[in-house]
Amino acid sequence: MDNSTGKLYIVATPIGNSRDMSPRGREILSTVDIIAAEDTRRSMVLLNKLEIRNRLVSNHKFNEYGKAKYFINEMLSGKSVAVITDAGTPCISDPGNELIRAAVEAGIPVTGVPGCCAAVNALSISGFDLSSFLFYGFFPRENADRRKLLEKLRRGDTRTFAFYESPKRIMELVDFFIDQQAQVRMCLCNDMTKLHEMAFRGTPAEVKEQLLAKGNYDKGEYAVIVEVAEEYVFNKKEHAVSAEALLVDAMVRDGLSSRDAVAAVLSDENNSYTKNELKAAALNLKRLFE
Repeated sequence: MDNSTGKLYIVATPIGNSRDMSPRGREILSTVDIIAAEDTRRSMVLLNKLEIRNRLVSNHKFNEYGKAKYFINEMLSGKSVAVITDAGTPCISDPGNELIRAAVEAGIPVTGVPGCCAAVNALSISGFDLSSFLFYGFFPRENADRRKLLEKLRRGDTRTFAFYESPKRIMELVDFFIDQQAQVRMCLCNDMTKLHEMAFRGTPAEVKEQLLAKGNYDKGEYAVIVEVAEEYVFNKKEHAVSAEALLVDAMVRDGLSSRDAVAAVLSDENNSYTKNELKAAALNLKRLFE
């Protein structure tokens, strides 16, 4: 690689308290040629507190595809670029992935400068089982998508899940779990690391009571941790009927192809097989009757 090529730094920034900025992160932001920021106005507030005066260029979700080429050309000419988001670690439900992919393809070194991440911070204080967990980004807006996701949560081997949610939709999220009678525990983390940081814990109904008691719950961003109760998880090992039998029944009863039978069985709310298990059963039937 040409020694004159610049580098790309992915720099985590505080999620609320500016004192959480790492010394290394501050040094990188002070020395790079360009800081690619999700929102230059919000980033300027932090940089002013840190007394950093480097050049800011916007890199948000609406322009990241077009801006990637610009940043790549700058780095190929020898300049270094640091990517930051409004708060936390870039690319975790924030812009940055397109630029990283382009940099990797161009042979430009990419270095992570770790620090705050709202999802990880919320997980760490949840008190839930963290032997394994999944991060899903922002919770779906449509109820149909929410129901599909809830079903997925109940089918996995992992019981702990992390989400982000807007303060304007946080009550909708809690109400959804209540309406579905979901057997889960929740930990809603609001304004983490800030002066008025709060955590709302318990069943969905208990969490709703706490939000209503707070009053102005529709302020500040939320990281939501959900732990599915063990008895609420679908038991994959207890199948009353084989997957092959379910598929044959759907094909004979409704005159469906094997592919359509998989989709029909998968959409049945009483079905406990995964899509991959049903596809495997369809292939097995094909081999048996060839």
